[in-house]
Amino acid sequence: MLHARAFRVSVVWTLILLFLGSVVHATESSLACPDWPTCFGTLAPEMTGGVFWEHLHRLVAGGLLLMWGLATWLAYREADVPPWVFRTSLMGVGLLLVQSVFGGLTVIYRLPDLVSTTHLALALAFLVLATALASATSRPGRENGHHTGAGLRRWAIAATVLVFVQSVLGALVRHMDAGMACPDAPLCLGQVVPPLVNAPITVHFLHRVLGVVVAIAVSAFAYRLYTSALAHRIRRWAPVAFALVVVQVGLGFASVLTVLAVAPVSLHTLVAASLLAVLTHIAVVTEPAQRYEASRIPARTV
Repeated sequence: MLHARAFRVSVVWTLILLFLGSVVHATESSLACPDWPTCFGTLAPEMTGGVFWEHLHRLVAGGLLLMWGLATWLAYREADVPPWVFRTSLMGVGLLLVQSVFGGLTVIYRLPDLVSTTHLALALAFLVLATALASATSRPGRENGHHTGAGLRRWAIAATVLVFVQSVLGALVRHMDAGMACPDAPLCLGQVVPPLVNAPITVHFLHRVLGVVVAIAVSAFAYRLYTSALAHRIRRWAPVAFALVVVQVGLGFASVLTVLAVAPVSLHTLVAASLLAVLTHIAVVTEPAQRYEASRIPARTV
């Protein structure tokens, strides 16, 4: 169905947008366009230097809003779509609009830490919502039968929440310019527990500690999922989640050791978002396939 495809495209689009947002910050292009929603008073500025990244980010964000609007319209118009799908997609529209406003506020108020962090947190929340809808509306396989994997689903939800919190904390590290508060790795200022004398060091160190917790939790969950009795179409995501968390840890080290080079920092954000999407998908697909089917309604008359 077209609405399911549109939801899937929106998930990929959101990942690209998050990656571009990280590139914008890593290249110090966040204020390359000093006004909003225009850029130097126009919607078609000269795409050079930092303006290229900042305005490209805005254009992709606008494209995502249009794409999600199409997905929402399709969810309303297409036959046999449960009402909750349309209602949830409307929530996504609201999230995108609020997130866009916060994007404007970051420019207007010159990158305040909490506003910029909220901007990214809303983007991650939208990614979770979009992934959940894309997963729930995809054609469910029949190989899982009536087995729901309820225990593993709780694990998946817990892991998803951990990764979300860790990602928001990482956003705070980024926007507080605390990425080099601990200039060494794996130690911090040469110590296992550094003196927490200021906010940048404290936030950076907490991000590292929670990173260890996330890595252990996701790895344990991936092992449990892979060795479970669930269908292969679900278990195949276990090595993906494990690989992403390993790469994410490596990129965290690389970001510090390269003094926040653009590539590792931007990929660090992309992999974190991808892991969040994968865990959200697992949490949804461990629900019984019949639940989505049972919630369908007869075709609408238009």
